[in-house]
Amino acid sequence: MFRTGIVSLVMVTLVSCSSMKPLNFTSDKQVASPPSVTRTPVQNNKKEVKFLNDISVEAESPSNKKTITSEKPVLKESAPDANIYLNRSSLEKASNLQLKYAILLNTEVEQLQDNALLEHIDEWYGTRYRYGGTTKSGIDCSAFVQAIYLSAFAVTLPRTARDQYRNSRIVSATEMKTGDLVFFNTTGGISHVGIYLQNNKFIHASTSYGVTISDMFDPYYLRRFIGIGRIEKPEVKIK
Repeated sequence: MFRTGIVSLVMVTLVSCSSMKPLNFTSDKQVASPPSVTRTPVQNNKKEVKFLNDISVEAESPSNKKTITSEKPVLKESAPDANIYLNRSSLEKASNLQLKYAILLNTEVEQLQDNALLEHIDEWYGTRYRYGGTTKSGIDCSAFVQAIYLSAFAVTLPRTARDQYRNSRIVSATEMKTGDLVFFNTTGGISHVGIYLQNNKFIHASTSYGVTISDMFDPYYLRRFIGIGRIEKPEVKIK
């Protein structure tokens, strides 16, 4: 009877233990399981970036960029250059012939003083070269000089460059002026002649280009230059 009572007590105890919370066993000791805790993410040390509401940030297009430039200094108006009006007036009054030779001689129109000489020269300009030729179908250097002196200055010159040199008065380069003869050694001795115009330019019958204008400082002619001859031209008497 006593044993039956003990068994009943044990049964009651087991039934009541099933309603108890489970136990965790660690190192043979009973530890109650901790209450469930909702874990939150661990915050790092970085500061939280806050944005303002209703504000958007957009990349600025190149067209919207403002270029900062330094303020330009105010320039004072200067008095107009009188030479500008002088040159403009000269160009308006210049003939086509003057404009043409101003360009060929690389000079200003008002520097062209002997227009009569330019007219006679222009009649021959571009004529092809022909050795021994004396016409506009072909002409050589000495015949060209002879033709210009006869038509422009009414002076008759010898036929060859060598004889023209002998009949000239030799002058220095510092005395050179329009109409003087310039002599060169191209094939031996005095073999080429031309007429000096201005700005170191002379006109002649070139074997390569015919009647044309060349520069005396061109290396080819500079190496072959002999001298400058002046033909005394008769003075025009004014009545």
